[in-house]
Amino acid sequence: DDLNLTTSSQSHSECMSQEENMVDNEDNDSSLKRIEEETHTSILQHLCRICGVSFKMDQQNRNYPVHGPVDDETQEVLRRREKKATSWPELISKVFKVDVRGDMDTIHPTRFCHNCWTIMHQKFSNTSSEVYFPRNKVVEWKSHSSTCDVCNNSKTWGKRKGGLIQSSLLPKKRKISIEHGKKNKNGNTTSFWKNSKALNQIKSSCKKIHLDANLLVVEYPSDFVKSVTCQVCEHILSDPVQTACKHLFCRSCILKYIKIMGCYCPACRYTCFPTDFTTPVKSYLNILNSLVLKCTVAECDEEVTLGKYSHHISKHKEIKGKE
Repeated sequence: DDLNLTTSSQSHSECMSQEENMVDNEDNDSSLKRIEEETHTSILQHLCRICGVSFKMDQQNRNYPVHGPVDDETQEVLRRREKKATSWPELISKVFKVDVRGDMDTIHPTRFCHNCWTIMHQKFSNTSSEVYFPRNKVVEWKSHSSTCDVCNNSKTWGKRKGGLIQSSLLPKKRKISIEHGKKNKNGNTTSFWKNSKALNQIKSSCKKIHLDANLLVVEYPSDFVKSVTCQVCEHILSDPVQTACKHLFCRSCILKYIKIMGCYCPACRYTCFPTDFTTPVKSYLNILNSLVLKCTVAECDEEVTLGKYSHHISKHKEIKGKE
């Protein structure tokens, strides 16, 4: 009996010891996991929410909160472009097409870098500069795991072979063509594109669909007339678009021009692409649509604003169809 009691006592002690070891191991595992998660969250605070680049790459360590109101400088840029956006989540969604409103601090960084801030400014100010996005798309953030890229690459995060970014990935500077224009016999400079056969074809095709500036009822100053006419077809702007160099064209005209002549602005020869086109500000469009024109239909003496012109012409077509 004494022997059985001793054996039972030893077995009980061993079980207790094993349970204590298991509890200790669980505590150690949970403590280690908590430390790893805290380290992960700490690393996230030094990374850009949008592009993932480390703030250490910027010597001035400039960064901005993902959530909250936009800064005064950005607000001024938006005001000049007559755009309404009061918070960073709204602006980030418009420019980078990513919703940050549901972000979690344990998964997503809470700030973004100055480079992404500049990209947003460039988007709304139409300024040409060497701002680039260091990745093909916005970073997709995931919860911490044993194969966590954030923690494993924390020392080299945001870098690539050969430095922060390969020089071949940088966009080329926009250059003005050396052959900006040629002088004629009288010494006047005439751009070569004005005399091109392709441009004349565009102009002749536009006569059928676009309105001539001579239809304007008021005799405006020549500089004003130039500001409301397309610099390709020289007719009143129809569905106007603005290039990055701030010149205005009919959408169809500039697309035809680029297809035939190449990706250059007809006015200044800066590089321009259809993806760079923006709609002019609302105040300009209001002025454009308020211009009063003569009706081109014979025996019609009405004067119609540009905004209502197409509707007025359609009425003439309806009447002609009934007759």
